[in-house]
Amino acid sequence: MDGTTLYSIGELARRTGVPVRTIRFYSDTGVVAPTGRSPAGYRLYDLDALLRLELARTLRELGMDLATVRRVLESTLSVAEAAAVHAEAVDVQIRTLRLRRSVLRAVAARGSSPEEATLMHRLTRLSGEERRRLTDDFTDDAFGGADADPAARDMVRAAAPELPDDPTPEQIAAWVELAELLGDEDFRARMGRTAARRADGVPLGIETEAGAEVTEYTRRTVTGAREAGIAPDGEEAAPLVDDLVRRYARALARTPDGEFRAWLAERFAPGVPDPQVERYWRLVWRVNGWQVVPGMVPVYPWLVEALRGTATP
Repeated sequence: MDGTTLYSIGELARRTGVPVRTIRFYSDTGVVAPTGRSPAGYRLYDLDALLRLELARTLRELGMDLATVRRVLESTLSVAEAAAVHAEAVDVQIRTLRLRRSVLRAVAARGSSPEEATLMHRLTRLSGEERRRLTDDFTDDAFGGADADPAARDMVRAAAPELPDDPTPEQIAAWVELAELLGDEDFRARMGRTAARRADGVPLGIETEAGAEVTEYTRRTVTGAREAGIAPDGEEAAPLVDDLVRRYARALARTPDGEFRAWLAERFAPGVPDPQVERYWRLVWRVNGWQVVPGMVPVYPWLVEALRGTATP
């Protein structure tokens, strides 16, 4: 085909692979206008029309809408600019599909009810900005009082849950549970009353004073006792607690008597977490995909109860 040859719709269709019906539509809407008409009134197209049609077909096959194609053909938008915009749109579609796949897997794995499946779908369809607004509203409300701890507020905001583009079913389930907590007024109040305790385990003063070696030994000992099913007020716990008290007394140059046990219990008491607040942090870690580092938080309740049970009345 040269620059002076004119071709009919049928010939253009054979050369480009674009259906006659589509070429006719493009002609009617001005996307690829005919160059002229035959004596019988049929539309005719030149080389420029062929090139425009082939470009239109390529852009449409890449998924661009007709309005964008028209702008490219009219040279108000370059192919590169159109490709960049469309690539971003495709990225959004891919993220949406990945999220949808994760929701379906979570529903299948959990055997969710229709109500739970609907809730998962609704909450995960929130945009990243909407999810951030949800956590920001929660933080502002939980720490909005005059006596709020600004360090705790900043810590909660910095560790806000961020659902990834391709979450696992476990992250989906954790996000849904988190979203319900974030909207719970009672939980917001409880979070605001709770002392600032980061999920990565900011040590209590007693832990810093006693040293890392004693703290780690305590974690291992109490964790082993809990896993073995040893109750803090049971006979099996007594020798374990005696050993721990002696170690802390030696580290702090104190006498390991009942008074010291009571003092230790009070020093560890601030670490005993609110169950819902502790659950919140566990869910945040799961949603964010952070590696859970063994900490002292599960140790405190057992240790405090054991110490108080053997302290001087």
